[in-house]
Amino acid sequence: MYRSIITTVLLFGAAVFSADAQSDTTGIYGERKDSLDAAVFVSRQAGNYLSKGKELRTEVISAAGLCKMACCNLAESFENSASVTVGYSDAVTGARQIRLLGLSGVYTQMLDETRPVMRGLASPFGLSYVPGQWLESIQIAKGSSSVINGVECMTGQINMEHRKPTDEKPLFINAALMSDSKMDFNIASSLQMGYKWSTVLLGHVSGNFKTHDMDKDGFMDEPKQLQFNLSNRWLYMADNGVQVRFGVRAIQDSRLGGQMLKDSGKEVFYNHNDYIWNPAELKENDVNPWGSDIMNRSINGYLKVGVPLNEDNSQNIALIADYNYQDMDSYFGATKYIAGQHSAFANLLYQNVINDSHRFTLGMNGVFDRYDEEFRRIVFMQDVTDNGVTDLASAGIFGEYTYHYGETVSVIAGVRGDWFNHVSDGKSKFRVSPRLTLKYMPIDEIVIRANGGRGLRYSTPLVDNIGVFSTGKRFEGAYNDHILEDAWTFGGNITYYLPFGASSNTYLSVDYFRTQFAQQMVVDYEQDPTMIDFYALNGKRSYTDNIQLDFSVDPVERFNITATVRYTNAKIELEGRGLVEKPMTSRFKGVLNLQYATNLNKWIFDFTASLNGSCRVYDFMKNINEDGSMTSAPKDGVARMYKNGRTPVYPMLYAQVTRRFKGWDVYVGAENLTNFRQKNAIIGAANPRQPIFDASCIWGPLMGIKAHVGFRFTLWKKA
Repeated sequence: MYRSIITTVLLFGAAVFSADAQSDTTGIYGERKDSLDAAVFVSRQAGNYLSKGKELRTEVISAAGLCKMACCNLAESFENSASVTVGYSDAVTGARQIRLLGLSGVYTQMLDETRPVMRGLASPFGLSYVPGQWLESIQIAKGSSSVINGVECMTGQINMEHRKPTDEKPLFINAALMSDSKMDFNIASSLQMGYKWSTVLLGHVSGNFKTHDMDKDGFMDEPKQLQFNLSNRWLYMADNGVQVRFGVRAIQDSRLGGQMLKDSGKEVFYNHNDYIWNPAELKENDVNPWGSDIMNRSINGYLKVGVPLNEDNSQNIALIADYNYQDMDSYFGATKYIAGQHSAFANLLYQNVINDSHRFTLGMNGVFDRYDEEFRRIVFMQDVTDNGVTDLASAGIFGEYTYHYGETVSVIAGVRGDWFNHVSDGKSKFRVSPRLTLKYMPIDEIVIRANGGRGLRYSTPLVDNIGVFSTGKRFEGAYNDHILEDAWTFGGNITYYLPFGASSNTYLSVDYFRTQFAQQMVVDYEQDPTMIDFYALNGKRSYTDNIQLDFSVDPVERFNITATVRYTNAKIELEGRGLVEKPMTSRFKGVLNLQYATNLNKWIFDFTASLNGSCRVYDFMKNINEDGSMTSAPKDGVARMYKNGRTPVYPMLYAQVTRRFKGWDVYVGAENLTNFRQKNAIIGAANPRQPIFDASCIWGPLMGIKAHVGFRFTLWKKA
């Protein structure tokens, strides 16, 4: 679909615009020397730390933190963070999902140097398309953030800072091999062509050459994958202060998951062209494995232009936009979902820094998404077809005022007005979204923050919940609707910097946030075990309370201890059930990270332990027995898998040792050292054609202990 558009027009003709929104609104400006100093500074920090200077409560995963584990992609970079919980959307596709403030990652705005990314079709697998070694740092901001980047931020923002064109590293190579046969290779090259022009080339390839079935259920624990990823970013700095940043990126990712059966001693995998759903049509001795076959392709182009309006750059404008085309060809048994998405984002901003205390930003932006979908669902008791084109668009104007009273008080007040073209509930298509952020430092050792505001986003039910395809259940309700979800988030944070330890970064921090929905797309598994019902919240209650405690200290030089505990109280009012605990949402998580480096950082030792709390399972899962069978009444001599309707509490352990040489790092490590795996992760695995078949009820790890070994090579530019 649209192959010619992907391969020709986007590479050369549709260079589009996007911008950052940091303290100077666009994030475009900054001396080259400053950016280099920042990179050096961050590398000396603990892997994870709270930023003292940010107005929002912001956790930073630094360059050092990105090296703590194999960190093959963005999802794996969050393993040592309690703020972000990472899991699988299902046991077939390998799609990873995150939770922030106890809610699905679709409610977190993902930013690439503050350009909105991973939207729509890109969201299920987007975390896998950002190699960890392409990044300099990740910033996790909780709560409602700036109005400048759009209105889709509900629970927070995760911003990724990539390697810069100005980095004086002509060559960086990273390669890793996992014990499960997964290989990962990254290359980066930053080149400076005089003072004005610089570029960075980023390449990635990953995949596995062997499949595993550790729990012997006939299904691959992870799909066969092969991904290619290429990016080229440019920076132009004119003598008059104008800066231009632009780049392109292309991705191709294929993944084949599902059953792995034997035929005459040979392994047989799913083939969507040959798959026969109706058992009556199968011939004797036919081997007809169920599975998923997914091909994702995307190409992105962006351009950022910043123009100073006076000599000291206290006034500037930025023209910003981004274009992305995502193509997903996916098959799940006899079901197919083939879709293409054109996405465009444009932003025009004006910033005026009146003085050190006062500044304001005015602007307008727009977002456009066109979905071209071909959908057919064939399962027991359902054969439906739905094809069509859907246009989702919004346009808004905004203003934001920032006040600083020295280092003591900061106030950011913003408001947006947005028009939405696709509002089907009879309400106004124009919505106002206010946001307010406060920061107060009564003394240098105490930082108090508070913020709140409104977030709005179009739901894409099937893509937002990609795991529903890996079931035998029929779909009912509004699964093709795009309701406008509406949520308010309020919260605050207090951080106390303690006067002990080997560094000045010893702190104790506590924060609380509440997200409450006025409108939400509900995906209900609990009315009927053979059905998934999609419907709008429509006045019912849905909210999440999140409390987190962080502590960090360097007891001696080069030894960092970070401990975090997070508690989540998530409730939702389901049709016919009333207010209940949200299913498959962990109540708590605790993380302990220890890092020690010898003199001159020649040896670096990392250890991370996490304790993951229980969650309420769907009602039908209470009928699962320890042997994998499902019975309405308990079986003699066989215990129920989910006693009291909850999952068990389980630990995860990670360890890595790095040896650094001149220009070289060699590392070896392992994850899930306790070898804990979710038992009988696929319900009804013996017969995927039955309606109780469900591979989407995932709450724990699918793979056991995995070891890895790798190296990093950095060639520095000669002076």
